[in-house]
Amino acid sequence: MINRNLYLEKIQKATTRSPITALLGPRQCGKTTLARAFAKSQKSTFFDLESMPDQRRLQNAEMVLGALSGLVVLDEIQVMPELFGVLRVLVDRPNQSARFLILGSASPEIIKNASESLAGRVEFIELSGFDLFEVKISAWKDLWLRGSFPPSFLARDDEDSFIWREGFIRTFLERDIPQLGINIPAQAMRRFWTMLAHYHAQAWNASEFARSLGVTDKTIRSYLDILTGTFMIRQLQPWYENIGKRQVKTPKIYFRDSGLLHNLLDIRDWHNLLGHPKVGASWEGYALEQILQTVRPRQAYFWGVHSGGELDLMFTQGKHKFGVEIKFSEAPVVTSSMKSAIEILNLAHLWVVYPGEHTYPIDKKITVLPLKHITELPVK
Repeated sequence: MINRNLYLEKIQKATTRSPITALLGPRQCGKTTLARAFAKSQKSTFFDLESMPDQRRLQNAEMVLGALSGLVVLDEIQVMPELFGVLRVLVDRPNQSARFLILGSASPEIIKNASESLAGRVEFIELSGFDLFEVKISAWKDLWLRGSFPPSFLARDDEDSFIWREGFIRTFLERDIPQLGINIPAQAMRRFWTMLAHYHAQAWNASEFARSLGVTDKTIRSYLDILTGTFMIRQLQPWYENIGKRQVKTPKIYFRDSGLLHNLLDIRDWHNLLGHPKVGASWEGYALEQILQTVRPRQAYFWGVHSGGELDLMFTQGKHKFGVEIKFSEAPVVTSSMKSAIEILNLAHLWVVYPGEHTYPIDKKITVLPLKHITELPVK
């Protein structure tokens, strides 16, 4: 079993501070395993809300939950969103001794009234799949190819991993989306998802997607919001500067899990990946997720102008702005785009993250950095 002590410590602190802790992340990323490991060390009661017997136990939820003490875990809470109102009533009682740990596979924004019901009473922790520093650094190729979902990464071989991911995609489209009360045909969402794979790491163009799929811009935006709210897609927002150039003002779209991207592109093994036209884009998304999980900035952006200058990632720490370029290259070089970004955005430093072995400077404010050394980036 892969050690996830960092998240266990976060849950410990959050449940001490707040009456409700919400552990959110995509299905199958390890939330239930983590919650059970945390609950094992203390008095606890566990409810699996996808289990019909547990749903029946909670027919009178206020009475049942109100009688409990210790840690109460509610797994897959998006199945019973009416429990948010019940939890609000319970934690507002002066004699309430229980602490609630709720697990969900959808963001609060996609579960109606969730964030409003629990405002000021809940602390959110977002859990992703495995990251580079939870697995061995030497396993970075497998993590990139197979993605970060534990069953996919830990599969016996690449074929088993690919088959597991295919089943995940089918279940997500046919069961998980309808379970949230969203009525979109699975076939339509599959076409949209596959089309997104070919636009991975590019700026979003709603009209182009809408024309291709024969739906309205509003409909296509709702599809994207659903995939974003279920932790499948990351919308990296643009940063604006007051400059005399037309800047890109639409988000860039990334699959948060490289393994799912590879399934939709029919990339089955390392040889297929290296020879695929989207290998550079895939590397960019994979490295971006690893960087964001390591640095954990409050806000992250990309920057671009229509004349060609761009920066893959920009974040702030304190009063300083930092930049990251992601290159699938054995020997990255300084580009005019990098120099423009440093000058226009007034960056304190820019790193070029690549799949190599050595860290070295290539300009006064530019350093080439291997992915396995991203812990050297400034962390708040």
